[in-house]
Amino acid sequence: MRLPKVTLRELTLDDVEDRYRWCLDKEVTKHLNMPQKVPPFSREETKRWIEMCIERTNGYVQKAITTDDDTHIGWIDVKNIDYLNKHAELGIAIGDKQYWGKGYGVSAMKEMITFAFNELDLNKIWLRVEIDNERAIASYKRFGYREEGILREDRLRDGQFVDRIRMSMLKSEFYY
Repeated sequence: MRLPKVTLRELTLDDVEDRYRWCLDKEVTKHLNMPQKVPPFSREETKRWIEMCIERTNGYVQKAITTDDDTHIGWIDVKNIDYLNKHAELGIAIGDKQYWGKGYGVSAMKEMITFAFNELDLNKIWLRVEIDNERAIASYKRFGYREEGILREDRLRDGQFVDRIRMSMLKSEFYY
């Protein structure tokens, strides 16, 4: 499958409305760490979060994902950056569901991981994925992530604890 072209750009306050709208969709947020309330974040909270990402005061290097026609479709980040041991956690969300299953997430991961390995000089990118998120797990495996283990009852979702799989990719395994 030929991957679609995406651009990772810095977040702007113009992204607030898209992010707020996407976070109202329970299908979009099901596998994201979100407060158990509706809406999970108010517009003002969403704006404050994006401001912290822009100012880099929250530990996240977060970027907007856009298509080749500059349509904003989601976000991707590295967080929990450990510069001493050279690893970080990856997070991604395609908020616009019409772009699901078409390779946009894979394209965005390719760009962000290239940035993390080359610009941040990291050696490993890891992520946590809920054990019932089969589509994401399959995608991560196709991309080259390897399972490291099960994080038992690692997330509280809808009043129930859910196991997550920790997966990772080493710089030496990245061939994109």
